[in-house]
Amino acid sequence: MTQEAPEKDTEQSAKQLLGFESRLIHAGTTTDPYTGSVNVPIYQTSTYRQEHIRGDVKWEYSRTGNPTRAALESLIADLEGGVAGFAFGSGMAAITAVLSLLHAGDEVIIPTNVYGGTYRVLAKVFDHFGIGYKVVDTQDLTAVEAAIGPHTAATLVESPANPLMTITDLAAISQIAHKHGLLSIVDNTFMTPYLQRPLELGADIVLHSATKYLGGHSDVVAGLVVVSNKELAQKIAFIQNSTGGVLGPFDSFLLVRGIKALGVRNRCRVYEIPKNLDYITAPPQMQHYIDCSAEIYGVYLQYISNEDIHVYSIDEAFLDVTDYLNLYHMTAKELGVEIMNAILDRTGIRSTCGIGTNMYLAKIALDITAKHSPDFIGILTEDTYRETL
Repeated sequence: MTQEAPEKDTEQSAKQLLGFESRLIHAGTTTDPYTGSVNVPIYQTSTYRQEHIRGDVKWEYSRTGNPTRAALESLIADLEGGVAGFAFGSGMAAITAVLSLLHAGDEVIIPTNVYGGTYRVLAKVFDHFGIGYKVVDTQDLTAVEAAIGPHTAATLVESPANPLMTITDLAAISQIAHKHGLLSIVDNTFMTPYLQRPLELGADIVLHSATKYLGGHSDVVAGLVVVSNKELAQKIAFIQNSTGGVLGPFDSFLLVRGIKALGVRNRCRVYEIPKNLDYITAPPQMQHYIDCSAEIYGVYLQYISNEDIHVYSIDEAFLDVTDYLNLYHMTAKELGVEIMNAILDRTGIRSTCGIGTNMYLAKIALDITAKHSPDFIGILTEDTYRETL
């Protein structure tokens, strides 16, 4: 059986008329023809019964295609506005599949602030196959264009980028890429199609570590790819089938379920986080502590407007204490006290500034607001100060 890129059926095209949050629930997950189930079943099978041995069949082997995975792939293609979607066993499997489009002698431009796994696979794996890379500050469009050489085949950017949340002008990068005949690839993990759709800004390929915001429940590891045209769809479909890093049926089901709640989760983040940050930074007495920590450790808040969405960012100084973020199983108050203690001890702020500054809790707010929003303001009390000083 020759692996073909999936096509959108008539029912799926009609669902484009639905609003975005309705499509989170309905796109891709057509009613099961055998039972009428409104949720896509988990087709936990490796092979399928064949009615005949002549010609192509729709389902043959689950590496090549699986109905549960196909529903997920149709869903993400719809949400990103692409021609076809592909589901992989991890975000890195998705990136690897996309980088496999390149040939020996090619090079790809990546940002200075790039996900460590992306850098690692380029530096330690794809270099074996003669594929190179250039690290460029993609916020500087002039530097990006200057870095393009005769062997450059693609740009691969993240915006906001992991981990420092730097922002790249995706439309401008895509224009530069296409001007020079390059592929424009965007990692959209942090924003998701709820907040940003890179294909609409000119990108050729968008990818996700669906483990994070798309899954949303910390119970599935997955990667997704969406492409803008049929030629790329055919190539990624061939790579997916040939290399076999596909997402299993059960994980596909979990990811479809997680995406259904993406709108609710993102609305909480979008509207609740600024409130918490406003509370943290508003009291005049906090300004001294904020200035102190910012001056000594370079911690800052970065305010970025994107359709009234506000993104807050930190720099490398905070990365020293990220191993304490496994405390999420604690209550909101316990979390605040423990993380503040850990940060104060690890960074030396306690001895340098003589204060347990709540500035750092702004960073924790980004991740725990959705879980603990009603309690979060309660963390920022004089009791918390007393317990951390």
